[in-house]
Amino acid sequence: MNSLPRCLTASFLVMCAPCVLADSLTFSRAVEIAEQRSSRLGASQLAIESARSAATPAASLPDPKLIAGVDNFPVSGPDAGQLQRDFMTMQRVGVMQEFPNSAKRRARAAVAAASVSVATVAWQISQLSVRRDAALAWIDLYYAQRKQEHLVEWQRENALFQNVIVAQVSAGRGIAADALAPKQEALQLADRNDDLNRDVTRSRAALRVFVDAAADDPLQGDPPTFPIEAHTLQNHLVHHPELRSFDAESEKAEAELAEARSMKHPDWAVEVDYARRAPQFGNMVSLQFSVDLPLWSASRQDPLIAAKRDALARIRNERDAMVRDHQSDLEAQLADYETLTRQISRAQDVALPLADQKVALQMSAYQSGRSDLGAVLAARRERIEERLRIDDLRRQQALLAARLHYAYGEDTP
Repeated sequence: MNSLPRCLTASFLVMCAPCVLADSLTFSRAVEIAEQRSSRLGASQLAIESARSAATPAASLPDPKLIAGVDNFPVSGPDAGQLQRDFMTMQRVGVMQEFPNSAKRRARAAVAAASVSVATVAWQISQLSVRRDAALAWIDLYYAQRKQEHLVEWQRENALFQNVIVAQVSAGRGIAADALAPKQEALQLADRNDDLNRDVTRSRAALRVFVDAAADDPLQGDPPTFPIEAHTLQNHLVHHPELRSFDAESEKAEAELAEARSMKHPDWAVEVDYARRAPQFGNMVSLQFSVDLPLWSASRQDPLIAAKRDALARIRNERDAMVRDHQSDLEAQLADYETLTRQISRAQDVALPLADQKVALQMSAYQSGRSDLGAVLAARRERIEERLRIDDLRRQQALLAARLHYAYGEDTP
């Protein structure tokens, strides 16, 4: 008795399964997937772990050395080759420990810590790069599909327009050739649609690099509205990932310079030996100290110090140059953003209403016999081009806003 309802229920669930299981790809989900599956971020994370592991023993003392040997072993005379005849022959075993000077150990620890900072900044740069590139790919696909949807609407509108023209001709208010013009326009729209299909395919392929199979999911939602305020972005200029990289490299170079300078200070070592002799002679214990003598620093330590000092100066000069480059680039991008904002406003508020009005006037003139169909088609093409231009302007503005946000915005970690 209950088999039929169960079958109907199962059939309904099967029919609805694609709708239920189908995922949608929002902007935030695309960025999240890109972060999760990025091999670049994985490699950068391994670099951090490697630097942290190397930092652990950086300030430690060197491993002690085990010493074993024979002293004063006779190789000639009546005791040659004998270990226990000559009172000076000793079998020796000992331990030696080297003690680098404290400045060197501190400098090595600082170099290791700076290496962790360099690796961490490299990971942050990779993270922002992945997020930015995934965001740009999603936005690019969004606007490619948006233009495609608009063109489909215009193709439907053209089909209705064609019916109007056929009716006009049938009513004797036009010539027979007029019925062919909408068909020719439909062919042109079909060519444009092919171009847009190609653009959508390319954009989807670019997005697939970051989100893999999720690129085939339908997009959901609109691109985020990034806050683009010149004052805020300019204040965040110093947090640009490339500048933070220079800061970390400068920190490491300073530590390496301190390490080079520490080599002018002597290291020292201590050695303890136990010497075993023949039974008729007593065993001995030795204690000795050794100290480095950096006497020729002009030809050894000083050139290394000069090289590290020059490397630090180079990093600082390159950072100053990059600050100026980014300041110029930020000003140029902000100018582009303001220009796009004004152009979109004029196109949306002035140009498009004028294009709509022109189509309406030309159509009215054609229907009353005061104009030919060519003027109507020209006005319609102008309106289509204006709408597509608005989509292009919005796409450019959205891409530029994303670039500014991920480079200079508050999203910077």
